[in-house]
Amino acid sequence: MSSDGARAPRILIDRTHGGRVANVVLNRPELRNAFDDRLIEEASDVFQGLAFEPGVRVVVLSGAGKSFCAGADLNWMGRMAGYSLEENARDSAALAALFQIVNECPRPVVARIHGAALGGGTGLAAVADIVIAAEGTLFGTTEVRLGILPAVISPYVVRKIGESNARLWFLTGERFDAREAQRAGLVHRVVPEAELDTAVEAVVGSLLLGGPEALAEAKHLARTMGSLSFDAAIPLSITKISERRVSPEGQEGMSAFLGKRRASWTSAEA
Repeated sequence: MSSDGARAPRILIDRTHGGRVANVVLNRPELRNAFDDRLIEEASDVFQGLAFEPGVRVVVLSGAGKSFCAGADLNWMGRMAGYSLEENARDSAALAALFQIVNECPRPVVARIHGAALGGGTGLAAVADIVIAAEGTLFGTTEVRLGILPAVISPYVVRKIGESNARLWFLTGERFDAREAQRAGLVHRVVPEAELDTAVEAVVGSLLLGGPEALAEAKHLARTMGSLSFDAAIPLSITKISERRVSPEGQEGMSAFLGKRRASWTSAEA
């Protein structure tokens, strides 16, 4: 039995704000929430469920204990060292699926990061929509120092921090702090750790003011537009805004604004 309990759930989840906010917690605190096959499977199942759970509007992702996520579990890595090429491919595909599920979750995902977010932890920061980190948090893609690569997380990390920063940190394996991560675009806000929950709650409050359908569409828009040419992006932008204006949610939002009242989805019962 591992020190964090063989059968303890790797993922905890609770709901606040009348069920509108799902708080997803990586739950291997004794191992700094390191990835293993069970954590990957449980996290994938949780995010797939939240994508379609009625009433959930925002997901907050955090880690129990002293760190957000310290990367891969050494015991899991030890098992993988004996895997064949085909077994490694299957294992990597499961991890890649988790990052894709989080990245494409229709609910806004807010990452609450403290302590360390290394390897796959940096990957989770890259697939979150909004990242709030405590001062002193360490990030890093240290895989080359083990003779391997930050390959599975690379599509998301490179898009967040750009090729230049990726070349620096992928090649050196250096750790970098929250302020450097913010400068590179991986982190949006850096606050003292004592203020982390307050900062997350403020962002959650802002997200709950948005129309639920509009939030999902806006997330998809942000993911999509950067990869399109202007010739493709401009007509798509016209279609998207036209559809939202005539949608029931768009009609309600504009009516509420013009009538100087709160939109229906801002109530706790929405």
